[in-house]
Amino acid sequence: MPPAGLSDAELAAAGLAVTISGSVATVTLSRPDRRNAMTPSMWHGLAEVGAALGDQVRVVLIKGAGPSFCAGIDLRMFSADGVPGEQRNPRPSDPDFHQVIAGFQAGYTWLRNPAFVSVAVVQGHAIGAGFQLALSCDLLILAQDAKLCMKEPALGLVPDLTGTKPLVDIVGLPRAIELCLTARTVAAAEAAELRLAELVVPGADLDAAVDDLVAGLLSTDAAAARATKALLVQASGNTLGQQAAAERTAQEALLRALPDPQARSGS
Repeated sequence: MPPAGLSDAELAAAGLAVTISGSVATVTLSRPDRRNAMTPSMWHGLAEVGAALGDQVRVVLIKGAGPSFCAGIDLRMFSADGVPGEQRNPRPSDPDFHQVIAGFQAGYTWLRNPAFVSVAVVQGHAIGAGFQLALSCDLLILAQDAKLCMKEPALGLVPDLTGTKPLVDIVGLPRAIELCLTARTVAAAEAAELRLAELVVPGADLDAAVDDLVAGLLSTDAAAARATKALLVQASGNTLGQQAAAERTAQEALLRALPDPQARSGS
């Protein structure tokens, strides 16, 4: 069942399929004939999915239909004819250029919501826009055949779908520069070494590995999990003193929400 307010037909038109089972939402890029290449409709559809998720969702899985996670932007968008039924690429002379790109980026930024943990489940290629989608998730699980690439500079573009910050945060500035400016492909084993993946498994074991991770994530108290993720997300931008204060504030709010605040104590 898709999120409230979104129909299967609307999602399919955007190249997406969404199911919600209990506390887990599975969002699948569903253009396997194009290796799940991305279009504006898909980016807007992802943003709408994020806005429509209910409070019961604690884990969001991002997957790709077929042998590839995502081949990146549909390159027909750069052609004179474009992609049938899709808006054209924005031009820098357009007065709404920044607004249009921000709308595309909204398809990515919702995945950082502390209300849930987002997991990219990557098999095959995750290129350009697809790599940035994986980087938008909290956790990455890769099949052994996964290949990651920040392709945009090789196309005369910059990565503009929110992928530069998480890439630098994860691998560091020098390695991020090397990966982007060479636009080279990173195989799954190297991705694990660079901390771009929490887990690399054989393709046949990918679903089981995801199931195990989801079970572990759901075993934690929901309110504590959300509060802890929110703390962790802000930690890198805080001083030690600021983070300590944030911990106190979060603990107070969590305990105040309990029927009996004495039922739990700080660690």
